[in-house]
Amino acid sequence: MTFETVGVVGLGTMGAGIAEVFARAGLAVVAVEATADLAAQGRQRIDTSLTRARDRGRLDPAGYDAALGRLTFTERRADLAAADLVVEAIPERLDLKAQLFDELDGICPVHTVFATNTSSLPVTKLAAATKRPGRVVGMHFFNPAPVMRLVEVVHTVLTEPDVVAGIRDLAGAVGKTPVVVRDRAGFVANALLFGYLNDAARMAETGRRSVGEIDRLVVEATGFPMGPLTLMDLIGLDVCVEVLEVMYDETRDRRYAAAPLLKRLVMAGHLGRKSGRGYYSYAAGEPTAAVDVPALDHAVVPQREQPGWVVESLVYPHLDDAVRMLDDNYAGRADIDTAMRLGCGYPRGPFALLDELGPVKVADALDRLGYPASPLLRHL
Repeated sequence: MTFETVGVVGLGTMGAGIAEVFARAGLAVVAVEATADLAAQGRQRIDTSLTRARDRGRLDPAGYDAALGRLTFTERRADLAAADLVVEAIPERLDLKAQLFDELDGICPVHTVFATNTSSLPVTKLAAATKRPGRVVGMHFFNPAPVMRLVEVVHTVLTEPDVVAGIRDLAGAVGKTPVVVRDRAGFVANALLFGYLNDAARMAETGRRSVGEIDRLVVEATGFPMGPLTLMDLIGLDVCVEVLEVMYDETRDRRYAAAPLLKRLVMAGHLGRKSGRGYYSYAAGEPTAAVDVPALDHAVVPQREQPGWVVESLVYPHLDDAVRMLDDNYAGRADIDTAMRLGCGYPRGPFALLDELGPVKVADALDRLGYPASPLLRHL
């Protein structure tokens, strides 16, 4: 399977980044937005990113000119008729994505592959709504797409094997590291990440530790690039709630039921960095904690005083989730570690961290916390 012309629909931050990745790799790109003004804004996003790469020596002037020359910007979806692959990066609404693919069915030839960049919506539903269910896949890039190396290639029970192989090979050819997984809410990275983030949101809400303490203790113990509450602010608290709702709808696992305070922050318009305030305030430049929950009495919560309690309560269940994912045969150990390193910036994957800590230490701590460790973790 070969791809010479790629269409990208939606030129927001993610779509513009995806279009840039393909153009820099030598593919002709048809970049589509809803209006000419939005298409012009998308072009500006890509030009700004390419200019930054050129100025920093990551792209030579000839490469800059060549990448821009491979891009065609349009508001006409009919211009996608020559595309071998169309990647959609429109808002995370199933109805909008299904409507787009339905329209593209009437525009694109039968060989064209449709890919969705969704981070959590069911790819199978999108595939079943088209006239080419075997040629629909998930191609989940991470933000910023030109920089982040991971692409989760998501196949459904309907996807043709040669399509999966072709998209996997294409991801590698454009400089990404593909991880091939089945269609399940959250795939690898978000399925593991958001349970951990929501646990941190609940901890902050109870007052067992302050916002700043939670982030500091996790970073010090794990070397993660940032603490969970800082990461939620960066992602956007509204996006966190949306992903958690999708995860909860599919799994009915209470760990994915968004913490009440998290939902209240979103209701108040405190969405994180993009609104200037979330768990932290960004008004003064340096982030300062903006969520102040009175600390619980030590006699009520004696575990507050135990060394390592925060890390054991947040990180150890996170590691156990990775073990459960392996036990479910959803993804292999190496792929799980790769996804979390490349998709979330972890210095080492959850299994490497589990090896470092020792399964016995993690299982014993989960027992003390009353958390049911997975059978495979106990076996290890």
